[in-house]
Amino acid sequence: MKMGKDPDYRFSLANERTFLAWIRTALAFLATAVGIDLLSATHDSAILSHSQWLTPALAGVAFATAVWAFLRWYQNEKAMRLEGPFKYSKSLMVMTGVVIAFAVLIGLWAL
Repeated sequence: MKMGKDPDYRFSLANERTFLAWIRTALAFLATAVGIDLLSATHDSAILSHSQWLTPALAGVAFATAVWAFLRWYQNEKAMRLEGPFKYSKSLMVMTGVVIAFAVLIGLWAL
């Protein structure tokens, strides 16, 4: 990124570590989607029978998480370089709600 002045390396690297953590989270959602899709072809259970909508939903969450991670990294890096304010992100609440909703749905179907 070639704008403003170089921020303190500690803050820039912390921003990058946070980005990578969110990318790992996106990969976990994607791996779960792939696992459910593969298992649904060979096993019969309540959760796997819903793989027609669960797999694309989890893949969509993975995509949204990866896009959000990049946009958040970019906004923070830009704010550091231009010495501007950091923007508050409401998407963390949305992501938490999605994870809780999937956990409840999977828990209910596992009964």
